[in-house]
Amino acid sequence: MPSDSFDVIVAGAGLAGSLAAAVAAKNGLKVALLDRNKDDEVGKKTNWGWVCGDAVADSHIQYIKSKLDISFDYPELDVKVDGVLVLSPDLEYKVPFEGSGYVLNRPAFEYKLMKYAVKCGAEYMPQFEVEGPIIENNYFVGVFGKDKGMQHREIRAKVVIDALGVATTLRRKLPENPYVDKVVDISDVESTGRYIYDFDVDHQDERFYDPKNALIHLNQEWAPGGYGWVFPKKGTRVNIGIGVQRQSLEIRNMKMNKKDTLHTLMDQYVQNNPVIKNPRLFNDNNNGKGYWSVAVRRQLDCLTFNGYLGAGDSMAMPNPISAGGIGPALISGIMAGEQAVRSIQSGDVSVSGMWRYNLEYNQEYGKKTAGLEVFRTWMQSLNNDTINYGMKVFLTAKEAEDISYGRIPELSITSKAKMIIQGVSNMNAFNNLRYVVKKMKVLNDIYENYPKSIEGFTKWREMVKAEMEEAKSKFQPNPM
Repeated sequence: MPSDSFDVIVAGAGLAGSLAAAVAAKNGLKVALLDRNKDDEVGKKTNWGWVCGDAVADSHIQYIKSKLDISFDYPELDVKVDGVLVLSPDLEYKVPFEGSGYVLNRPAFEYKLMKYAVKCGAEYMPQFEVEGPIIENNYFVGVFGKDKGMQHREIRAKVVIDALGVATTLRRKLPENPYVDKVVDISDVESTGRYIYDFDVDHQDERFYDPKNALIHLNQEWAPGGYGWVFPKKGTRVNIGIGVQRQSLEIRNMKMNKKDTLHTLMDQYVQNNPVIKNPRLFNDNNNGKGYWSVAVRRQLDCLTFNGYLGAGDSMAMPNPISAGGIGPALISGIMAGEQAVRSIQSGDVSVSGMWRYNLEYNQEYGKKTAGLEVFRTWMQSLNNDTINYGMKVFLTAKEAEDISYGRIPELSITSKAKMIIQGVSNMNAFNNLRYVVKKMKVLNDIYENYPKSIEGFTKWREMVKAEMEEAKSKFQPNPM
C-alpha cells in the first residue's frame, strides 16, 4: 500500500501532469501521480480515447528537451509537418499559422511522458478517480477519491497540481476566492470531434489534404464559430475533425433551416473532402473517434491558490484561435513542477508564495492569449463572404502570421485603399479589424504588466475584464 502523504500530488497524468510530476520528482520531492485510466491508457481523456488534433509546434518539443533529459522520435512523433496552413472558406487563400511541428501518436507520447515521470521517482497510481480536494484553513492539503479497488481514499500533500483537464473537479470545487475562476463561460468553450482514418487517396488536392502540412479550414457553414482540420498522420492516415461554438451552430441551423449537430457536421466534413476515398476507422487503442470540449479564451487570470497550482486545459490554456492545447500544456506542466519545488523548499505554498508561476507562464506563452481571444471573437462575427474578402485584402501573410504569434501588425488604411470601393460591409469589417488590432495592443500591454505580486492583482484583473467585455459586446456570433 503506497504512502498517503506526499510533497506533491499531481492529479491527471496527461501532458501537463506527467511533466509536472517528472520535474518535481527529479528535484527530490515525493510525488504522487494520479490518473483515472489504466496503465496502458494513461492520459486518456474519455471513453473514446485521446480526443485531440494532436498537432504541436516543434518549438514546444524543443522546450521540453531544453528542460529535461528526454528526447522523442517515432512512434510518439507520428509525422513531421512543415507548418499549419489556414484556408479561406472559398479555398483560394492560404495563410501560414505556425512553423514546423509534429502530429503526435498521442497514446505513445503520453505513455512515454508517464514512464519518464516514474523513472524520475514519481509514484504512479493508475485507476484513481479524483473526486475533490481536501481543504483545511483555506488551503489545499490533498485530494480524495476512489482507488482502483473502488475504495474511498484520501491522499495528502503540501502542493496539489491540477492537471485534470477542462472539466476538472478540483478547480470547480475551489473555495470562493478572488483569484482563480471556478467556471469557464460556455460561450468560451467549443465542442470538438474527430476521426482517425486510414483512407485511399482519390486524387491530389492540397487544399483538402496535404501530407506535408496541417490544414485548417475556416468555414462558417462547415464549422460555425470554429474550424475544420485535416492533419496528416503516417502513411495514408489522417486526423480529421471540427470544432464548433454552440451559439454559432444554433444561429447557422436556424438561418439554414437545418438541424445539424457536431456529429452530423463531422460526417459531412469527411464526406465533402474529395481526396479522402473509402475512409476506414483506424481504431488502435479505441482512439479512432471521439468528442470533447476545449476552452478558447485566455488562460485563467490567476493559476494559483493556497497549496494549489493549475496547468494545461484545467486552466483554459489552449490557444484561443487554433484551440491548440498541447504546447501550453507542455510548457505549464514543466513550470508548475518547478514552482512546486521552489515553494516547498521555501516553505511558502500560499497564493503569494507561488505567484512566480503566474509571471513565468505569462511571459513564456500566456501574455498573447487575451489579444488572440478578441481576434477569435471578431472572427466569429463574420460570415464566409467577409472572411474570404478579408483574407484576400485585409491581411498580408506576414500580418496574419504576426497575429497568430500575438504580435501586433500595423494596418494602414492607405495600403488597403483598393478595398474601399468593394462595399460598405467590407469597409465596416476592416474598420472593426482595426479596432480589434488596437484592442489586442491594449491587452498585450496590460499583460506585459502582469502584477509582480498578489497586491496588484485585483486592479489588474478589473482592467482586463473591462477591455474584454467591451470587445465581446461589440462582436456577437453571426456566422451566416
